[in-house]
Amino acid sequence: MKKTLLCLFVLMFAATGYAQNRRGGGNGNGNNGAGNFGRQRGTTDQKGPLPFREVYGVVKDTANKKLEGATIKLVSATDSMVTSTGPTGKFRFGKVKSATFVITVTSVGFQTIVRKMLNNDESRSLELDAFVLKPQQHMLGEVVINGEPSVTYKADTVEYRASDYKVRPNATVDELIKKMEGVEVAKDGTVTHQGQAVVKARLNGKDYIGGDVAQAIKNLPADIVDKIQIVDDYGDQAARTGIKDGDPQKVLNITTRADRSVGNVGRLSAGVGSDDRYDNRLFFQRINGNEQIGLIGSFVNTVNGVSGGTGGGSGGTTKTGGPNISYRSYLTKKIQINTSYNYNFRDVNSINHSDGQQFSTLGTTNFIRNSNSQNNNKTHNVNLELEYNIDSANYLKVTPNFSYSGVNSTNTSQSFKTGLIHQDILGLTGSNNTVPSWGAIVFYQHLFKKPKRNLSFQVSYNRSDNKTANEQDNNIIYYQDSTNHVLKDSLVNRHISRSNLSKNFRTSFTYVEPLTDVSQLEFNAQVNSRSYDNQAYTYNIDSLGRRNLVDSLSNVFRYSFTETRLALNYRVNQKKYNISLGVTGVPTVLDGTKITGGVVSTHRTNFNLIPIARFQYVWSKQERFSVNYSGSPQEPTFNQIQPVRDESNPQNPVVGNPDLKPSFRNSINLQYNNYIVDSKFNVSANANVSFIKNQIVTNTVQIADTLGALKNETHYINLNGSYNIGGNYNISKQLADRKYNLSLNGTINYGHGISMSNNVQNFNTTWHFNERLGPQINPSESVEINPYVSYDVAKSYFTLPHSVNTNISTTALAIDGKFYFLTGRTATFGYIANKNFVKGISQNLTRNPLVINAYIEQQFFKRRNLTLTFQVFDILKQNNFISQVTTENSVTNTLSNAQSRYFMFSAKLNLQKWTGSPMRHGQRMKRRGDGSFIE
Repeated sequence: MKKTLLCLFVLMFAATGYAQNRRGGGNGNGNNGAGNFGRQRGTTDQKGPLPFREVYGVVKDTANKKLEGATIKLVSATDSMVTSTGPTGKFRFGKVKSATFVITVTSVGFQTIVRKMLNNDESRSLELDAFVLKPQQHMLGEVVINGEPSVTYKADTVEYRASDYKVRPNATVDELIKKMEGVEVAKDGTVTHQGQAVVKARLNGKDYIGGDVAQAIKNLPADIVDKIQIVDDYGDQAARTGIKDGDPQKVLNITTRADRSVGNVGRLSAGVGSDDRYDNRLFFQRINGNEQIGLIGSFVNTVNGVSGGTGGGSGGTTKTGGPNISYRSYLTKKIQINTSYNYNFRDVNSINHSDGQQFSTLGTTNFIRNSNSQNNNKTHNVNLELEYNIDSANYLKVTPNFSYSGVNSTNTSQSFKTGLIHQDILGLTGSNNTVPSWGAIVFYQHLFKKPKRNLSFQVSYNRSDNKTANEQDNNIIYYQDSTNHVLKDSLVNRHISRSNLSKNFRTSFTYVEPLTDVSQLEFNAQVNSRSYDNQAYTYNIDSLGRRNLVDSLSNVFRYSFTETRLALNYRVNQKKYNISLGVTGVPTVLDGTKITGGVVSTHRTNFNLIPIARFQYVWSKQERFSVNYSGSPQEPTFNQIQPVRDESNPQNPVVGNPDLKPSFRNSINLQYNNYIVDSKFNVSANANVSFIKNQIVTNTVQIADTLGALKNETHYINLNGSYNIGGNYNISKQLADRKYNLSLNGTINYGHGISMSNNVQNFNTTWHFNERLGPQINPSESVEINPYVSYDVAKSYFTLPHSVNTNISTTALAIDGKFYFLTGRTATFGYIANKNFVKGISQNLTRNPLVINAYIEQQFFKRRNLTLTFQVFDILKQNNFISQVTTENSVTNTLSNAQSRYFMFSAKLNLQKWTGSPMRHGQRMKRRGDGSFIE
């Protein structure tokens, strides 16, 4: 009986408490999370529910400090309201229809509070308990507002917010950027952005490990990235002064998250496979704000890839490796150092088969070539940057560099020609090449007290000594006309020694004078002097192995090219647009002197007056348009200008022309970009037009040899009439919170080239169309599917009477994907498949390969930082490569085969440890736009 009474008492007490809570509005515990109830104090004027009520409250932090700018959202079945707190931390909602609602309180750097409020519907005024926000445990060092767009277009920069692109834990930067609009990543690590190649990589505004793009994106972890920037880089001087000259290079800049800017990251992987394949890599990076220490090492023997599909393929197998060391820090408060050393060996073995046609006014020569080549390349690169911020008005930067490359190569070839020229050549060629190179750039800038007024001076010097020893052993079989009757079986054994010393000196001076707050006058003067000292000696080797100098095939020739540029430019920088208008005078001087066989001198002068025209209009941070004109001269190469016959290839001698003029290229580029934030829709388009004045073109002349058979002799001449018109576009659309990404890319190019055959002009017209559709499908965290289809058409038309027009189409189908399974999705099955359908190429070359690679991997440990992988490459053993090269008077199709089916087992260990954001005097260090920290 006592137990029964006790139970009834407890039930009555609970019911009374519940009724009071219904009238009073919650438990008032202030806990976070949906479903927690809040308490209110209300005033009641009448009995019965009211149609409207007032809701107000206050937001503060755990230190009892009132928070300004916190966002308050009220949602009920009949209400949806948003407001923010004022300077006193208070907020107010008027005319709230329902007394039952959910309040959400958010503020940057604090944990979100969500409360469900059950209030008295007879109260006209509801005062809520104070909302006390707790600091985030893992807040970023920089304020990141979720409302910012994923893509931002600035003056010369496209910026992507990395947090909007989801990747798996332990992913690398290449996996991140391939999800970004307009970015394509090939298997070999090459990156293109909106159809243009990205040539250099930076980390927080400074060259990373010598600027190697593939090394940067394949090693740096994706979770350290805050922003990805694609920069149109005009050089250091332009970056400091704003005076742009020439065409920009695409540069990838990776900015790190503030909370991933102090710590260590490392990766160790080892793989061993069949057929002596292996893939061993080491990566370590220490980051402490602006201080960075990096080490990358590799030792790899793999197949180069598959051509077509997602790109990055080339023929043959490659054994490569070497260390790469980098260091960046402040030596003093004002002096910063950034240096790197790289050693790399690269041994490439390839077996190639090619066929094609050479056209001339006399007829067509058909050819078949087979070759087996081995190239062993070793390179050293040392780069150093010293930046000295002397004071607020003076800046000095010194950039010395050194490189050395050595190449040993052997090539065994068979060449069979029929038609106009009928002969066979069996050849063995061995060569040794060394190229030591060194130089330095010194840049100084002074800022005057008057805002925007500045002057700068830059001087650079580079010296390169290219030496080659080449030994040829050729067996040439001559046939009579179109028959197989042998006229002569000839042996040619020669040794050719070449030395090409080049020196490049450049000096530049700029001055900027502001005229108003939005306009300025810019003056630029520069001198570019390039000199060349060339020596070539040819020896016949007799049956006893003795070398005999051939004076007629040897020469010493020196020449120089000096280009002076004087530019005056007026620029206006408005909020919505900027425009530059001016003129550049470009006088050039070409001097040459032949030493051997009597002194012969060459002297050529030229003058070009070219406009300066740049215009950019910016509607917003997501939409821009620009148009740019540029012009530049190009001097002849040594082979083109040398005044002596070069018979290093006895069946294709080359005769230089010392009277050649430098060519001049004019280019106009248009660009449009638009990212529609609400729709996550991006469109980018580029168009370009270029034409060349005094283009240096070949004149191929068929001449009779001692047996009366024909051979090709190459001459050079200046001609006008060459131009090119092209464009590309990228359209992408993100759907369902980026679970689906539709991407369409296209390229169109029209070229009109000119050459000569037997002193008769030949015009070559080329059309190139390419369309690529590459959706990315991620319906869940367990599935990634990336199909790819492209259609490529290349057409060539020749005006020579015996030429054959070409029409090649390639349909490439590819798909890669991943399936994650087991508990926590720690296991992965991945696959890559490529299929090419080629039409318009001879049947003995067209293979239409289907290449399939697959792997399975398992992650271990709590952090999933150990991964074991088993891979199978080219399951069907169909990996081969086909390419076509079209010139003004020839078409060549090349097929490269590789022993590409093999298996590999590998293990990879990922290690990371981060200790927070860079601090200075107890405060987080501020950053520049490129990610560097302000010391």
